[in-house]
Amino acid sequence: MIPAVTTTGLTRRFGEFTAVQDVNLSVAPGQFFGFLGPNGAGKSTTIKMLTGLLAPTSGSIQILGLDALSNPTEVKRQIGVVPEGLALFGRLTAAEYLRFVGRMYGLDQATTASRTIELLEFMSLAGETKKLITDFSHGMQKKLALAAAVIHGPRILFLDEPFEGVDAIASGTLKAMLQGMIARGATIFLTSHVLEIVERLCTHIAIIDRGHLIASGSLEELRAGVQARIPEGTVDSSQTLTLEQIFLNIVGSGSNAVHPEQELSWLG
Repeated sequence: MIPAVTTTGLTRRFGEFTAVQDVNLSVAPGQFFGFLGPNGAGKSTTIKMLTGLLAPTSGSIQILGLDALSNPTEVKRQIGVVPEGLALFGRLTAAEYLRFVGRMYGLDQATTASRTIELLEFMSLAGETKKLITDFSHGMQKKLALAAAVIHGPRILFLDEPFEGVDAIASGTLKAMLQGMIARGATIFLTSHVLEIVERLCTHIAIIDRGHLIASGSLEELRAGVQARIPEGTVDSSQTLTLEQIFLNIVGSGSNAVHPEQELSWLG
């Protein structure tokens, strides 16, 4: 089976600063894959390289068996992206924007029109026929960006903080849509700081810290690995470790950890 995403030695430098260093990833088709790390770890830089928004300094990227660097157009036809910066066209209405995106992906006019109507209904944006995107709330813009990312039926969906600024009702709708995509065989590559959502949705996790991939595997594999490292008697062995506990155990001892001497004395 051809992996959905494969990277070998993926590296990105900005001058003398190395944001991502020798990352080797493999994401199987149909996985709901969570990509985690503290702020500044290299998550968004990695996603930008995987989606063709940023060229790597070195290393290779394969998307659905295609070399992403030599087949950028074909790869982009197969993927959908909700980037960190939504980059929407603010002077269009939601319907105009979706029709534009659909046509850019090569959908015929009738298919684009019908999917636009369906997506606006699904995202509860159908009543905003005359409002410009620039006047949308952040949550509404996030839903529109997700609608644009799936209008062409991508085989892989890359999501950079998709639930940020989205209310609980919309969040539930988006989760149901993503689970439906997984059920139909799509692959989802998600990065989020909301670990409860990642734990609920994702079956496989990778953790990056200071540009280096430091853990990767199924949630059960990571849980078992951390459990084996915890000194006996430290935690109740009958309790299942949460993803937050796993993440903090793997990353929390690094440079981002807060030590007692760093705490603010007047907030005790």
